[in-house]
Formats: sequence, C-alpha cells, structure tokens
Amino acid sequence: MSEQTIPTRRRATFHRLTVSEVRRLTKDSIEVSFAIPEELSADFDYVAGQYVALRKELPNAEGELVEVRRSYSICAAPTGKQIKVAIKKDLGGQFSTWANEELVAGDQIDVMSPTGAFISKHKLTGMNDPSTVDTVNQDQFVAVAAGSGITPVLAIARTILEANENTRFDLIYANKAAMDVMFLEELADLKDRYPARLALHHVLSREQRISPLLSGRIDAEKLSALLNNVLQAPKVDEWFLCGPFELVQMVRDELKVLEVPADKVRFELFSTGEPNRPQGQVGRPVLVDENETSFEITFTLDGLQGEVKSPVRANETVLNAALRVRQDVPFACAGGVCGTCRAKVTSGSVTMSENYALEPEEVEAGYVLTCQSHPTSDKLSVNFDS
Repeated sequence: MSEQTIPTRRRATFHRLTVSEVRRLTKDSIEVSFAIPEELSADFDYVAGQYVALRKELPNAEGELVEVRRSYSICAAPTGKQIKVAIKKDLGGQFSTWANEELVAGDQIDVMSPTGAFISKHKLTGMNDPSTVDTVNQDQFVAVAAGSGITPVLAIARTILEANENTRFDLIYANKAAMDVMFLEELADLKDRYPARLALHHVLSREQRISPLLSGRIDAEKLSALLNNVLQAPKVDEWFLCGPFELVQMVRDELKVLEVPADKVRFELFSTGEPNRPQGQVGRPVLVDENETSFEITFTLDGLQGEVKSPVRANETVLNAALRVRQDVPFACAGGVCGTCRAKVTSGSVTMSENYALEPEEVEAGYVLTCQSHPTSDKLSVNFDS
C-alpha cells in the first residue's frame, strides 16, 4: 500500500484554553465549551468525530499535584470558533469527578489539538475545501451509541444531515433511563429539523417502552432484529459505533455475520473492557543497569532525536521508555483506544498488545500505538512525526 493512502494525523500539541461555559446535561454529565483564540483557529480545526485530550494537575490521595490526562470527543459540528466536549462522571474517575463538581467558566485547561480517526470516509465538511463536499449521493448512515458514546456521534450526525439533503441517518442510542440520556434536547431539536431523514431509536434498559425492541439491554437477539428488520443493514453505506467494548464488539460481530464490509464500519471505544488494567499518566520509573541486557530505542519527535535504553526485564512499552527522557511525548489514554501516541516504526520491530485505534492500512504501513508496543529487536527506531 502506498504512503499516500495512509490517513494523515496532525501532531498533537497542547494549548492552554479558557473555559467559556459549563452546561449541565444530566446529573452526572456536563458540556464544557472552550473559546478558540483567532491565532489558534488553524490548530483547532477538526472533523466531526474527532477528540481532544485535556490535561490538568490535580491532587492525588496524598494531596500532591499530579498530571492527569483524559480524552473527550468533540460534540459540536465544526465552526472554527469553539470546541465543545461532554464529560460524564465515572465512578472513581478523578478527572471526570473534578470536572463535574468543580469546573467553572473562566478556568483554564491544557487542551490538545484535535485528532482521531473516528470520522466518515465520505467528504462531509467544507471548512477547508467547500467545492468538494458531497451534496448529491443518497447515502444512508447508521450509528449505534451508548451513554457518553453519543458525543462524537452527535457531531457526526449534525454534519452529515446538514451537508447533504439526500442523506438519511438512523441512531440507536442505549441508556439506562430517560434521565440518563445526554443531549436529549439537542437530539429532539435535530429530529424536528430533519423529521424525514433522521430516525431516533432510544433503547432504555431500565424503563419499559412501547416497543419490546427498545426496552431492556441490547443483547444479540435484539440487535439482530434491529439490524435486519428496522435498519436493513446491507443497504447502509457507513456505520458508526461508539460506546463500551462489549456493545461495540457485539455490533461488529453481527455486522460481520451479515457480510457488511469492514471498511464500512467505523468504531471508537470509551474503554477496552479491561478496567483493571492500569493506564499510567506518566512514564513509570525504570532503573537501567548498564551491565544488563537492554533494548536500544531511538525516537524522533518534533524533528529532534531521543535515545533511551529499556531493560528487557522491565517489559515496558515504547511510550513508557520515551516518557522517561521526554515528558512531551504525545499520549492521552495509554490504553490503546485513542491513537494519540501513534508512531511509525522506521527500523527494528515491536509487538502490540492491543489496538483499538489504528486502521488496518496504518498497521500494514508500519504504524503502531507506542503505549501498547514492546520492542522485539535489539535496536528500535520510531518516528512520532510521520
């Protein structure tokens, strides 16, 4: 596969932005708006479905300030003037709890320039080249989301419906109860604006609805009925799946059974389904003994070359090793989900533990998630700028 066909991703860079508004969505979620200064408008241009990472120093259990990073999808269609994200309070979540309880307008947070590949393969936005927007094809799009998985899907739906009056968009949105539905009013307004082209299918696991298909948890049987009888899966041009691992994987498996081509299915996870797996915020300490066997890792970042030795016994990731010598190495989730730490292997080899962010063509071209990559050659070189 040629180099030109590989998806390009802007190098992620943090900028300090001011919170312009904090709006309560549900009792456990908020929408946070950031004003974009004119001089940073190019840095925060984005495509619907992308995300930003937020960075803030917060006190740990001992009262010491530690850096915390979290990624949140952008929930607004691109305007060039502001960035909006939704933050749902997670049980035990340090950043989400702080944001829901203490964040107010006027606060400043480090915000990473938008990135992410959970975007349509159709040309939808004219921010950079209006003449190329697809306004003719009668495409059908379907999204399946759960909880805060609605965040990028809302931005995608808004953009798709506005870009082409011939498109149709179906959304299956799963929640526990009506009171837990994020952006309920915005979805209703979108339905009022596009009544013939937007179909909303709210599935509530703890509330009884008129249709049995829309009541209770989405299981394999219910999903099969929805895909075959309501959505007519073979006719759909593009799919967007966003939510917890179990739901996204179940939909992917069912679409595979229905012989839906994999390149029509876009997905993003908000977790890997392994909550007990630690996801560090900074490189964990590793002592290097010059007399022991170590991997020699060379990495390029912002045109500068860094070198670090990684003891074989430490079994650390490439990201962890790089962070020990440069704290500005890009990362966000450290769990193989977001793709912020992507780099290209230029020499040597690695093995990746997980990959929920890279496209097959990216992996084929040598790109890896450094947070999940472990060296398998004595010498390894990766390039974060590629």
